[in-house]
Amino acid sequence: MTTPQEELLPTTRRALTHRIAVAQAEGRTPSLVAAVVRGGRTVWNGARTSVEGHGPDENVQYRIGSITKTFTAVLVLRLRDEGVLDLGDPLEKHLPGTGVGEATIAELLAHSGGLAAESPAPWWERTPGSLRPELADVLGDQPLLHPVGRRHHYSNPGYTLLGALVEKLRGASWEEVLQREVLDPLGLERTATRPSAPHAGGWAVHPWADVMLAEPTEDLGRMAPAGQLWSTTGDLARFAVFLTQGDDKVLGAETVREMRAPAAPAEATDVVDGAAYGLGLQLQHRDGRLLVGHSGSLPGFLANLTIGVEDDVAAVVLTNCTSGPLLAGVGSDLVRIVAEAEPRIPEPWRPLREVDASVLELAGQWYWGTHAFALRLTPDGGVSLGPLSGQGRRSRFRANDDGSWTGLEGYYAGESLRAVRRPDGTVSHLDLGSFVFTRQPYDEGAVVPGGVDPQGWQGIG
Repeated sequence: MTTPQEELLPTTRRALTHRIAVAQAEGRTPSLVAAVVRGGRTVWNGARTSVEGHGPDENVQYRIGSITKTFTAVLVLRLRDEGVLDLGDPLEKHLPGTGVGEATIAELLAHSGGLAAESPAPWWERTPGSLRPELADVLGDQPLLHPVGRRHHYSNPGYTLLGALVEKLRGASWEEVLQREVLDPLGLERTATRPSAPHAGGWAVHPWADVMLAEPTEDLGRMAPAGQLWSTTGDLARFAVFLTQGDDKVLGAETVREMRAPAAPAEATDVVDGAAYGLGLQLQHRDGRLLVGHSGSLPGFLANLTIGVEDDVAAVVLTNCTSGPLLAGVGSDLVRIVAEAEPRIPEPWRPLREVDASVLELAGQWYWGTHAFALRLTPDGGVSLGPLSGQGRRSRFRANDDGSWTGLEGYYAGESLRAVRRPDGTVSHLDLGSFVFTRQPYDEGAVVPGGVDPQGWQGIG
């Protein structure tokens, strides 16, 4: 659903238009089209073109390259959520005989399976997919370049394997499964494996002269799950909403949140750059905010989807040139412009509808040794625990049926938190993965490992 452009201030709209105008002019691209999403709706569309007359709009298709990988990852996570597979399963369990089956499904999703970045020559993006009819043709004689699971190494063949996995477990082609399980439920009517009018043509722009060369548009065949799709800013805007909020028709909110979490070992350069990779999504720390999404490129096209989850702003940028504008920077700038000019207005505070007295009793200050922490009740029925000041270990916790909680993030992810009570029902302490949290520093009335010195707290004198 597209909302009126007036939802953004005129100064914000002008700043967005200026940013894409600079990108199109300095990047020397035939056309560039963009959209911004806020609050689950498209609030701005913009385009710049070298062609006189009508420019591209939110319904014009461009090739989106590796943003396709995010769609493939969604299909795999649907299989996981249905219990058909586990992300820790080796590929060999479900797709035997590839020769790289020791890599787990999670490692393939996060590009840490050790596979080569590309398929063997000739250059797969500019040649017909019919040259690589079998998985063996995609993988080549030396498919593994690194120890499995040891490092993040981006791999297009890895996502070809994931597409083949989907086909094997669904008993249908990757394209059919994608249409039935993602595109149709989300209403992405202009996203497809092949273009339909209106669509942009792909061009290479000469690096030292203002002239262009038409790029071939090949069907990628087996490599399709890594980069085949065509889409529009309108459809990708809706996809960005899904990646932010989830949609129970496809994947729930908790699973898309899992996709957005780092899942691969970071290279040293990635740490410096503030970059990471989740499950089919790229993560970037830029301008003081965490951005998630994916970029894409194929000869003749560049694409970028950027989501600032905390700011509730997303941007889509598509263009039809092989190289030129750095779309990741453009996308992050569009998010920043809106987030800074028109900060997100928080929802009104509302009290909880109900509260368990035994949980409310635990709220407040706790000490791990001498470190002060605060336990708070969260609106979703869980709790959070974090240091009262400065940096330190913090996490949200999900409530379990037995009265305990399970950590959802950071150091305490997966760890169990429980309240330990005395025979009379009063709370002695909190146990968090064997750590004891007490109401007072080294509370002598609680069971503190190692005991508490009977002389108590002392001065120097």
